[in-house]
Amino acid sequence: MSATSAGGSAATGGTPVAAGRTPPARPAPPLPETSGRPSARTAGRGLLRAMARRIGSGIVVIWAAATTAYLALLAAPGDTVDILIGDGPDTPEIRAGIIREWGLDRPEIVQYLSYLGRLLQGDLGRSYQLQRGVGDILAEQIGPSARLAVAAAATAIVLAVLIALVTAGRGPWARRAVSGVELLAVSVPTFVIGIVLLSVFSFSLGWFPVSGDEGWKSLVLPALTLALPAAGVLGQVLREGLEKALEQPFATTARARGLTERALVARHALRHAMLPGATLVGWFVAQLLTQAIITEAVFGRPGVGRVVLQAVTGGDMPVVMAVVILSAVVFVTVSTVLDLLYRVIDPRLRSS
Repeated sequence: MSATSAGGSAATGGTPVAAGRTPPARPAPPLPETSGRPSARTAGRGLLRAMARRIGSGIVVIWAAATTAYLALLAAPGDTVDILIGDGPDTPEIRAGIIREWGLDRPEIVQYLSYLGRLLQGDLGRSYQLQRGVGDILAEQIGPSARLAVAAAATAIVLAVLIALVTAGRGPWARRAVSGVELLAVSVPTFVIGIVLLSVFSFSLGWFPVSGDEGWKSLVLPALTLALPAAGVLGQVLREGLEKALEQPFATTARARGLTERALVARHALRHAMLPGATLVGWFVAQLLTQAIITEAVFGRPGVGRVVLQAVTGGDMPVVMAVVILSAVVFVTVSTVLDLLYRVIDPRLRSS
């Protein structure tokens, strides 16, 4: 074998090459994935990591809320037994039951650990004013509050999307007029909105009942009362997001391909504008927990807000502590759902 032939075999990985011919090129190595879309395995791992982080941080938040509520009980002036009884009946038997249930005759660290242990078992304690379990009280009232919250959230989102779609890219006068209405809805206190709606649609026109929880008609005005401020904020954010998205290069490309403006907004731009809007939905849910107390009182509706108001004014500490923990659970749940929703809206977050 000649020297030339031997060198060609070595260069081509053992394939014999005739003298004077160009050796065949080696197959190119696979290129790294340059597509913006992550693979299904990478996206799955990213989703699992995100869920694990969320669950871990959620447990910490709930533990912090429960601990803060317990420390507030200990820090309150006066005897702990008197604080827990509040305005309820006070007998030696009830006092002995409280000491036994809360372990007040044991060291404080044992009391605290016993309190956390009862929470882990789903035991929220007992209202000594109402002579009932706190879990039963909240279970009865959470249904009307959940219906009101879902109706208010759905109304706010629908109103905000409609406002954004109708006003995005319009002239300055239309934009100023809508912005003024949105600012008014955000600035006016919730109880004022509720009283105005009651005066117009219940007292004057008689379209909706004044108070109570009797069918869908009694849900309209309370849901609007909670939804209007949120729709004002969400509408502004969605409109600005839409206008920025319509100026991006992908919008120019879509127009050049013949996509109509309406289709461009519905299929592409709205998705880009939803990410900051989803963040505000989390803020709206947190606001809902506080605003529901006022709204349920104005419209005379049953619900957790009304129970909180009665517990605070009556000094029913076990109910107040349970509501603090329930609020933390709701906030953690909504935050987790929103975190997963971000990854559905923006595929780039699935592998991050």
